[in-house]
Amino acid sequence: MDGNGRWAKSRGLPKIAGHRAGAKTVDEITTAAREQGISVLTLYAFSTENWKRPEEERRGLFRLLEEYIDKEEAKLNKNNIRFSVIGDIAALPESTKTRIARVRESSKNNSAMVLNIALNYGSRQEITSAAREISREVKSGSLEVEAIDEKLFSRFLYTKDLPDPDLLIRTSGESRVSNFLLWQISYAEIYVTDKLWPDFKKEDFKIAILEYQKRERRFGG
Repeated sequence: MDGNGRWAKSRGLPKIAGHRAGAKTVDEITTAAREQGISVLTLYAFSTENWKRPEEERRGLFRLLEEYIDKEEAKLNKNNIRFSVIGDIAALPESTKTRIARVRESSKNNSAMVLNIALNYGSRQEITSAAREISREVKSGSLEVEAIDEKLFSRFLYTKDLPDPDLLIRTSGESRVSNFLLWQISYAEIYVTDKLWPDFKKEDFKIAILEYQKRERRFGG
C-alpha cells in the first residue's frame, strides 16, 4: 500500500493525512475483496524498516491502526471476516497489541475471508526466524536434517496457516517487492499501478483481478 506520503504532499497536507486517507482505502478494498470472493487479503501495513521513520509518524500510524480496529471490528464480524496479523508484534505498543488480541479472538471463527495485516513484518526477518527455529529442533533431536523440505520450512513461517498469494498488487508505480513475502510470492503474478494507495478504488481492484485472470500461470512448467 504505497503512496500515502506523496498523496498528502501533493495536496499540501501533513503525511498523517495521507495515512488517514489510506485507511479509508483499506476499508474499501477489504469490502471489494469480500465481494469478489477472495479468500485471503494481505495488506503490508508496517515493515521492519518503517521504524526508521520519524517517531511522530510512527505514533500516528499506530493510532490509526487502533482507530481502524475499534471502528471496524463489528463490521468484520458482521461480514464473517477473520482478522489475522503476521510479523513480530512483540515490539508494537501495548495498546495496539491489546486491540489486535481482542479482534483476533472475536473473529477467530469467521470463515468468509481472512484479512491479514503485516505489522512489523520483514520477509528476511521471517525466513531467518524460521531457520533459527528449525535449527533448534535439529539440535534438540526432534527433527532430522533430511526431513527439511519446502513444505516443512513453510510450517515455520508466519503464514503457515495461509495459502501462498496468487496476486501481488503494488501501488504508486513502484516496481519492487520491498521485503514482502519473498518466500510466498515465488509464483505470484505481479500487478503494478501508478495509482497512489489513497486513490486506489474498488474499480481499480477489479481491473487488477481482470488482468490477473488474463494471465497463464505455468509455475515454471
